[in-house]
Amino acid sequence: MVTGASTANLAIILIDARKGVIEQTCRHSFIASLLRIPHVVVCVNKMDLVDFSEDRFNEIVAAYSEFASRLEIPDVKFIPISALHGDNVVDRSAKTPWYQGSPLLYTLETVYIGSDVNHIDARFPVQTVIRPNNDEHHDFRGFAGRVAGGVFKPGDEIVSQPSGLTSRIKSIHGPAGVLEEAFAPMSVVMTLEDEIDVSRGDTITKANNPPHVTQDVEAMICWFSDKKLVPNGKYIIRHTTREAKSVIKAVRYKVNINTLHKLEGDTDIGMNDIGRIVLRTAVPLIADPYQRNRNTGSFILIDEFTNATVAAGMIL
Repeated sequence: MVTGASTANLAIILIDARKGVIEQTCRHSFIASLLRIPHVVVCVNKMDLVDFSEDRFNEIVAAYSEFASRLEIPDVKFIPISALHGDNVVDRSAKTPWYQGSPLLYTLETVYIGSDVNHIDARFPVQTVIRPNNDEHHDFRGFAGRVAGGVFKPGDEIVSQPSGLTSRIKSIHGPAGVLEEAFAPMSVVMTLEDEIDVSRGDTITKANNPPHVTQDVEAMICWFSDKKLVPNGKYIIRHTTREAKSVIKAVRYKVNINTLHKLEGDTDIGMNDIGRIVLRTAVPLIADPYQRNRNTGSFILIDEFTNATVAAGMIL
């Protein structure tokens, strides 16, 4: 779920009307909150098996709302449905006259996600340097990547991180030609007015809005591997387009998914566990808090011996 939901704007939480809020409901909702998914639609399914009872629906809404009040989910909607018969899935159902909200499909089609992308903090992780070295483009030197946040325009003053070298954007190229601006999540090629040293793993930012450049990272992680986390263990960290060696310096706590309690001093983090750790990286990372930018605030950890992805992390 973590990998699938990491790029989602909306999550649907299914609840069996007969069983109500269970452990799996809490686990999925907590992960949705951890991944900063801003919109959650709670579908109370199998309403036909409880005779489309309004009282039962309200009980589940109250129970879920009490749990969700401890999470960071700004937009939660509740819909009573029967997937088997299509009640409130595409059209409003006559069997739930007490429900005045929209059906599921209309909710999905009309949810506003325009404000979910960070268009303030300009971030452009460089994936590769393009130098054709042919007669047509003899001196062309462009930096290819995907805009992770903000808006870039020709003439903007930029800083290459972590070197701190400055220049201005000369031109921006997209698949269809020259562009007047680039914003997340567009994939583009930028050229600069000056010949400064920029390579894969660097991040182009605006001069007036610098990111946090650090080698000490505090983050929440979801552990994927059946091989448990090793305190002071060495792992490869992959953050945006940068890859580096890292060491887990400390484990702050492990989270009890059901109660949301912090188990401080518990360093026994295994498969499907969630905890807070401190990392020390071999090279500086150009990062933002995950809550502010999901692209520059996330990373994965890789076992350097097996090359297996062992964890996904969200920078605090």
